[in-house]
Amino acid sequence: MLFTFSGLLLFIGRMKIGVVCYPTYGGSGVVATELGLGLARKGHEIHFITYRPPVRLGHFHQNVFYHEVDYEDYPLFEYPPYDTALASTIVDVVQYQNLDLLHVHYAIPHAAVAYMAKKILLTQGRYVPVITTLHGTDITLVGANRTFAPVVEFSINKSDGVTAVSQSLKDDTLRLFHIQRDVRVIYNFIDFERFRKVDKDHFKKIIAPEGERIIAHTSNFRKVKRVEDVVRIFQRIRERVPSKLLMIGDGPERPNAERLCRQLGICADVRFLGKQDAIEELLAICDLFLIPSENESFGLAALEAMACEVPVISSNSGGLPEVNVHGQTGFLSEPGNVEEMAHYAIQLLTNEPLLQKFRRNALAQAKRFDLNLILPEYEAYYTEILENSQIKVE
Repeated sequence: MLFTFSGLLLFIGRMKIGVVCYPTYGGSGVVATELGLGLARKGHEIHFITYRPPVRLGHFHQNVFYHEVDYEDYPLFEYPPYDTALASTIVDVVQYQNLDLLHVHYAIPHAAVAYMAKKILLTQGRYVPVITTLHGTDITLVGANRTFAPVVEFSINKSDGVTAVSQSLKDDTLRLFHIQRDVRVIYNFIDFERFRKVDKDHFKKIIAPEGERIIAHTSNFRKVKRVEDVVRIFQRIRERVPSKLLMIGDGPERPNAERLCRQLGICADVRFLGKQDAIEELLAICDLFLIPSENESFGLAALEAMACEVPVISSNSGGLPEVNVHGQTGFLSEPGNVEEMAHYAIQLLTNEPLLQKFRRNALAQAKRFDLNLILPEYEAYYTEILENSQIKVE
């Protein structure tokens, strides 16, 4: 297939895609990196543009390139001008790598910066379409702040394409902002080559030498994750079922969670493991996953657990009900309902046939979000945006 685009003939097949994201352990950076790597394996050329290599980029990958945003701290600026440096780097990469499109993850500041880069490129006779993927707190928390809201709304409306990682997030976006374009729901995904249950019994015996149940929680330990609820739920489980708790990740609420463990006298059975790259190896030994968040746009951590055949006890907020099916793959409760979440957890952990059934259901549900099913959706969307893009002087 070919079409005329800015005076050039472009073939939709092997695409050159610029990816702008946060290179951290947050969900948006993880999804952006895994998506880029998946597209690269299918033959597309992927150019990551950020201030350091994304955490899951790892070693060398064919068709994958990294462009560092170099920004210096001048005495004139109280804060380094990252947005300006990022826009300049995007312009440079688009020009010299001849990119077909830009895919920016997390609206703030990437969608606005991409719009600036696009306008700069227009002055040079070059048009590059921009797709913005909304991930959650860029809309529901940060984006809804009136300090940022006008810029977020403007940059979403000026994107050539917009996607959201769940129907819940799309609904929130349309509720909070005056959006004048279609928002396409393309779900987050799981790479089953990485996230799957494998035999780690030797590792499990180290964590739970007496055959205790192993429960896990993974997050960035922000207040919205309600990590103290995780500790309180575990305390109630532990009273009925010999158990160990793995707290994976780090963030501002970790000291409060550690303090609560000491107050409740359960420190011997709780391990704070910090940030981990090989999360799948930890999930492989777990019996249950807790995610009692105040809000989740999707619940990628829950999906990773389910891919490893771990049932999930979660809140029923945001996109979690689109991932975790109540009474089949786990249970859902209102945020803050510690007693009910603990009750559901004990119900599963004390009924082995039921737990095994939920394990099978969790895996089956996770397969609906297989990377190999989601990748074609993105490829089709890229093609659609490239075909529909036109130069507009605004």
